[in-house]
Amino acid sequence: MDKSRRRFLLGTAGAAALATAAVPALAVAGETGGARHGSGHGGGGDGGGAARGGGAAHGGGAAHGGGGAAHGGGVNGAMFRSGRQVDHVANGFHPDDVLRDFDYGRVSTLPDGRVLREWDVVASDKDIEVAPGVTFPAWTFDGRIPGPTLRATEGDLMRVRFVNDSAHPHTMHFHGVHPAGMDGVPLVGRGVIAPGEEFVYEFDAQPFGLHLYHCHVGPLAEHIARGMYGTFVVDPAVGRPPADEMVMVTHGFNTTFDGGSNQLYAVNGIPFHYVDSPVRVRRNELVRVYLVNILEYDPINTFHLHGNFFDYYPTGTRLEPSEFTDTVVQAQGQRGICEIRFPYPGKYMFHAHKTEFADLGWMGFFEVSD
Repeated sequence: MDKSRRRFLLGTAGAAALATAAVPALAVAGETGGARHGSGHGGGGDGGGAARGGGAAHGGGAAHGGGGAAHGGGVNGAMFRSGRQVDHVANGFHPDDVLRDFDYGRVSTLPDGRVLREWDVVASDKDIEVAPGVTFPAWTFDGRIPGPTLRATEGDLMRVRFVNDSAHPHTMHFHGVHPAGMDGVPLVGRGVIAPGEEFVYEFDAQPFGLHLYHCHVGPLAEHIARGMYGTFVVDPAVGRPPADEMVMVTHGFNTTFDGGSNQLYAVNGIPFHYVDSPVRVRRNELVRVYLVNILEYDPINTFHLHGNFFDYYPTGTRLEPSEFTDTVVQAQGQRGICEIRFPYPGKYMFHAHKTEFADLGWMGFFEVSD
């Protein structure tokens, strides 16, 4: 783990020395963790060595604040200080909406009887408040992190018109099976889409399962870390059982732009959001979570559910679960479907079982009612 992150989680004097540059947004350790303002990282692409977009996040970086307990946030754990919230309206998206927002596109029928689904996706640069008082200069798909969740059925034709309204070159690289010219990587097919240009990606929806898309322009780590990612779901032709469905994209924010570690962690854009706004579900109803890990700079991520177990379908490409568990591990780009039934009412925590991630934002609750 990054040494500075370890220091402010443990509450050492080293973290206190960082405190002068931070915004006191989180009540985590006995001091406020600071941020280094930097020019960023990476060469290649259009950067020539310096990060595109101007370096450090406005308002400081790792924002850790005070409850006095050296083990991190007191007995109740970490949270935003004094119940403060980000401005979702100014951000232009809300994690509660992202959770159950599936975009089926504009639907029509082709002459051969196949279903055509069409989307317009726009890349843009946008400041997003990722913690109270901490804004992050993001690169986004459709002005949100994560980008829209596209959804189709196995065998549909997917047509995505990508418009680059950003100041930086981008692509859309889709995980799945498609021709090389549709892969959205530099030097293949159309390659990089320059600012002000557009391109249409077109491919069959296959295989069924849970997939992701992201920018693939170098330096790749920076483009992903800035927010250029999203999810797409391909439903099997035979369908799945009815369920309360939701998508959870796990990721982080490297607010110092040092290219070494993240200072905040989140699900669907905003750290700790589902602590303050629990995910509401019904007792005994099937809950289907489309879980995607796109975390940059950390080799693994995890998902742990309290008080229950779930069936897990890696990548969602099989109709039979691989295991019945309460914890899964995912590397970047891995994803899977979790199917859960809650037999008892109440609040049940979920979080990364890489515990410093939970202390820095990657946690939430399900609230189960009759």
